[in-house]
Amino acid sequence: MNLVERDRQMIWHPYTQMKTADPPIAIARGEGALLFDTEHHPYIDAISSWWVCLHGHSHPHIAKRIQDQLASLDHVIFAGFTHAPAVELADRLLQRLPENQSRVFFSDNGSTAVEIGIKMAIQYWVNRGVEKRRIVALENGYHGDTFGAMSVGGRGAFVEPFEPFLFDVTHLPVPTPGNEEKTLAAFQSALRSKDVAAFIFEPLVQGAGGMIMYSSEILQRLLALCRQHEVIAIADEVMTGFGRCGRFLAVDHQEIAPDIICLSKGLTGGTLPMGVTTCSGSIYEAFHSENRAHTFFHGHSFTANPVGCAAALGSLDLLERDSCWENVRRIEARHKEQVDLLGNHPLVRDARHTGTILAIEIDSGGKTSYFSGLRDRLYRFFLGKGVLLRPLGNVVYVLPPYCISDEQLETVYQSIHGALEALAQQRL
Repeated sequence: MNLVERDRQMIWHPYTQMKTADPPIAIARGEGALLFDTEHHPYIDAISSWWVCLHGHSHPHIAKRIQDQLASLDHVIFAGFTHAPAVELADRLLQRLPENQSRVFFSDNGSTAVEIGIKMAIQYWVNRGVEKRRIVALENGYHGDTFGAMSVGGRGAFVEPFEPFLFDVTHLPVPTPGNEEKTLAAFQSALRSKDVAAFIFEPLVQGAGGMIMYSSEILQRLLALCRQHEVIAIADEVMTGFGRCGRFLAVDHQEIAPDIICLSKGLTGGTLPMGVTTCSGSIYEAFHSENRAHTFFHGHSFTANPVGCAAALGSLDLLERDSCWENVRRIEARHKEQVDLLGNHPLVRDARHTGTILAIEIDSGGKTSYFSGLRDRLYRFFLGKGVLLRPLGNVVYVLPPYCISDEQLETVYQSIHGALEALAQQRL
C-alpha cells in the first residue's frame, strides 16, 4: 500500500471535503521554491504553502538554527522560567515593530495569536473598570478558526454551524476603493454608543476572504477614529507581516500604530508553528497589578518553545539581509507588470497587487465565491503545469517565497495566462 492509500485510510485533511476530493499529492522533499513528490516531479510552490514559507523550503540557515537549539534545550515550561531564544526573539521583534509596542506574548499559531489579542483588549477594559465590551471588525475578514477568531471574522458558510455560539460583533463594510466613506460612516455610527472596546482588522489585504485590498490612507483614517474614541486597535498581521505588503509589517505604511499586533505564519519561515501577540505599554500596564484578578490567565503548553524561537530567529536573520528585500522589490515589480497585462483581459474582473501579493479575480458569471465550481478546475490545471496555486473560489492569487526565481515566476504567470486562454476556448 503506497503513502497516499495509507493517508486516505486514516487522515482527515483541513478545508477538504474528503468524499469528493482528489487524492492528495505525496510530497517527499522541498528545496527553495520547489516541492518534489514521491515520483520526483517538481511543483513551484507559488503560495508559500499557505503563506508561511517566506524564504523557501528547507532553508539551510534556519535548519542549522533549529539543529543547534535541539542540542541544548528542546522545551521548558514558560511560566516561571525563561530562556535565551525567547528573550532574543522578543528583543529583535520589538526593535522592528512600531515604537509603541513594548511586550511580547508567545503562542503557537495565528488563531491563538488573535484569540490572545481579543482577550487582552476585553480584559484591559475590565481591569480598568470601564464598561466597554463591543468588538468592531470588517466584513469578509478571516482571523482564524477558534471561536473568538471566528466571531470577529466574516459570517458565512465556514462558520454557519457555529453561529449560535459566536459572540456579537459589529461588522463594517470593507473599505475597498469607492467604499471608503461608507466604511467610515458605519464606524462613526458604531462609536456613538461609547461601548466599543476594540477594532480588529487585516491591514491592507484580507487574505482568505479573497485577497481583497484597500489603501493605507483609509486605514489611517480608521485608526485615527480609534485614537479619538479610545478604541483598542488590533492588527491581525498573521498573513500580511514580514514583508508581504512591501514593508516589515503592513501597518508600517501607516503613521498611527495599532495597540496590539498578532503575528504568525512567516514568523518561523514556515518551519515550525509559532505565534506572538505584542502590545503597547499602556495595554500591559492594565494587567501589571498587585491584584491577582488582573492577571492575564492565558497560556499554551508550547508557549515560547525554544526550538520554535530558534527557527524564528533564523528567519529574522534572513529578513535582515539586503538580498531578501531586493527579492521583495523584484517580486513586487513583476506582479505590477502582470496587473497591467491582465487588467484588460476580457475574463478578468479585477487584477490587483499589494507588495508580494498578486490577485486575479476571474469572471465566473456570478459574484465572487469560495465555492465557485471554477476553483477545482483551475487548481487541477495549475498542478498539471507543475505549479501549486490554490484559488480562493474564482480568485487566483500568487504569494510566493522570496527566493523564487524570475524564471519560476514566469512559469507561474504563464500558467495563469494559459488558464485564461483555456477558459476563453471553453477547454477548462
